[in-house]
Amino acid sequence: VQLQASGGGLVQAGESLRLSCVVFGRTYTDFGMGWFRQVPGAEREFVGAIRRSDSITYYADYVKGRVTISRDIDKKTMYLDMYNLKPEDTAVYYCALSKQYSSTWPRDLSTYDYWGQGTLVTVSS
Repeated sequence: VQLQASGGGLVQAGESLRLSCVVFGRTYTDFGMGWFRQVPGAEREFVGAIRRSDSITYYADYVKGRVTISRDIDKKTMYLDMYNLKPEDTAVYYCALSKQYSSTWPRDLSTYDYWGQGTLVTVSS
C-alpha cells in the first residue's frame, strides 16, 4: 500500500487550499485515515482524521473551523480542505492510514500503518 499526498503550494494568508491523498496498491478495508503536519525541528502533529465506517471526523483544536476532511471511498482518496490559511500553517502535510482500531487513534502517530511522502504548504503573510 502506498499513499501519495498532493496539492501543496504557496498561498497568501487568508486563502484556501485543498490537499489530496490517494491510496495505491493492494487495498482492504481500513479503519481510518488522517492528516498530520510537521515543521523543521518540531514533532509531527495531528491535524485531523476521518473514520471509514461512518465518516466521523476529528480535528485538532488549532485548526477546528478552518479545515474539513472528507473521503471518496470509490476514488480511494482523502481530502483536506483548508480555509483562511495563516502563516503558522506553513508545514509539510502528511497523510496516513490506519488498518485497525486503537484506543489512542486518531491523534497517536503510532496507530497509523502507512504514510504518504508529504506535501509542502507555504503560507505567506
